Amino acid sequence: MTSAPPTTGDVPDDPALPQLLARNAREYPGLPGLSWQSADGDGDWTTLSWAEIHEQTRSLAAGYRALGVGRGDHVLLMMANRPEHWLSDLALVRLGAIPVSVYGTAAPGQITHIARNCRARLAVVEGAAQVAVWEPLLADADTPLERLVVAEAGAEDRHFPYAALLREPVPERFAEELDAARPEDPLTVVYTSGTTGEPKGVVLTHREVMANALALDAVVELPPHVEHICYLPFAHIAERMLGIYLPCHRASHVYLCAEPTRVGEVVRKVRPAQFFGVPRIWEKLSAGVRAVLSLMPAEQRVVIDQAFEVAREHVGYRERGETPPAELEERYLRVREDVLLPMLAAGGLDRVTWSASASAPMSVDVVRFWAGFGIVIMDAWGLTETTGVATSNSPRAGFRLGSVGRPVGSVEIRLAEDGEILVRGSSVFSGYLQPDGSVRSVLDADGWLATGDIGRTDEDGYLWLTDRKKELIITSTGKNVSPALVENALKEHPLIGQAMVHGDDRSYLVALLVLDAEAAPAWAAANGVATEKGLAGLAEHPVVRAEVDRAVAAANTRLNRTEQVKRYELLAEEWGPATGELTPSLKMRRRVIRDKYAAELSGLYQD
Repeated sequence: MTSAPPTTGDVPDDPALPQLLARNAREYPGLPGLSWQSADGDGDWTTLSWAEIHEQTRSLAAGYRALGVGRGDHVLLMMANRPEHWLSDLALVRLGAIPVSVYGTAAPGQITHIARNCRARLAVVEGAAQVAVWEPLLADADTPLERLVVAEAGAEDRHFPYAALLREPVPERFAEELDAARPEDPLTVVYTSGTTGEPKGVVLTHREVMANALALDAVVELPPHVEHICYLPFAHIAERMLGIYLPCHRASHVYLCAEPTRVGEVVRKVRPAQFFGVPRIWEKLSAGVRAVLSLMPAEQRVVIDQAFEVAREHVGYRERGETPPAELEERYLRVREDVLLPMLAAGGLDRVTWSASASAPMSVDVVRFWAGFGIVIMDAWGLTETTGVATSNSPRAGFRLGSVGRPVGSVEIRLAEDGEILVRGSSVFSGYLQPDGSVRSVLDADGWLATGDIGRTDEDGYLWLTDRKKELIITSTGKNVSPALVENALKEHPLIGQAMVHGDDRSYLVALLVLDAEAAPAWAAANGVATEKGLAGLAEHPVVRAEVDRAVAAANTRLNRTEQVKRYELLAEEWGPATGELTPSLKMRRRVIRDKYAAELSGLYQD
């Protein structure tokens, strides 16, 4: 089933985003396009139809025009996933300006770098906390920033209130200024999350984004006007595609979730047909489900485990491209109806027909866990520079659990001699934004982008990720080790929520392991271990440490000698974006972690 609405003759074959927005208002005026709750997550949902979205973005565009924003201007946005962010993004695009979202957790130095790099004169921020960070840039002689618009009523102080944008009169003949974007024009600039250095501004055009949207629709199976729960930051390419651009392309329904910790509540409310999560999200979801399962009576667990085995066997046939035998199909439909769907319904996932992940290598253990529910996580791979997804598993074109699929239709890939993945195609980016406004291409003479990721392809064309080229560990004996491979093996035990291995220029690997905040207490309760002292107490408890010893030993049996972890430090404090160990897209900042735990890592090498 196609997920995109039919394209009418009024939309060209090579459209810019405003033409799709106009098509939605014309062809689907009453369909819901955007819903949100109040900031505290309580109360009823407010919904705008596509016709209302079209009208409100027109009014907003007039407001931004009155502030001096014009065609080609960059405008910075730092807000959560709230309507002011989403609607402003589209309004600016209709005006011919270029919206640039900034991570809410970005450090002041990163914000300064981005503001100087894109030369924006206007920033739209959420509230008083953001004003305090951005205000000093207004007086910075090296930063062109001139004005702040503040979304939260009462927080604007001397700055321009967002609500006033909608009160600006629409100029005569304003329609002539709107919706004039060309396919080759920049649609946005997405700044990389900075795992290894200063964020770089990735310039993406309307044409590149639309090429990726069409390629994605060719590999998914979704109902028309599908709902999407929008909870990842808009500064992340995945949410820009899934939460802004694809909904305009598909005329689908976006549910904004301003606080990511509440995504579970929104999933239970919406019961979406599609759900995307970076690997850490799927890991946390599986840890939570496993914690509940561990507390169930043994006889109930037997029934559930049997249902899991039937579902995994069914998925196995589909993975091989084979039709499951009639007897297996009948058993699967029975356990799905009687056992699996009721469990999925409790979490709001019973209607999911397309589930996906990207951003980092996914643990096969997590993928196979969800296969036990009949949910196949269609793991994908791509970069900001490839407009998001470049390869994907697909319920249509085939999948291999543990791989990141095959190239989507807008790109081709090949491997360099050292295994680095090279990509070229119509959805590969224009280049990096320079402070003088120029765009610097990093493609080679034949149009290939060196991605920095290492992988291999199998005989059926599926891509298997190894690791980031810059993150490969080279031991003192000259052996190359993929840290992600080792870390995923370690995280297969439910007690271990996060892991980072270390060993550059050392003779063996060590690891920092973090207890899972949800699974560890449940495991402790099931095994009679007191939890009065919380995770810190569990990390020191001899029974827990003995179990972690066994988990590390079990992981080592699946690894070669160079990859095996000889010593580890068990931590109780979860890593996250707020404390700096993870990027806003939940990827590890290895350098930050190594610096923070330098003493512990050094101690692991002491005799």
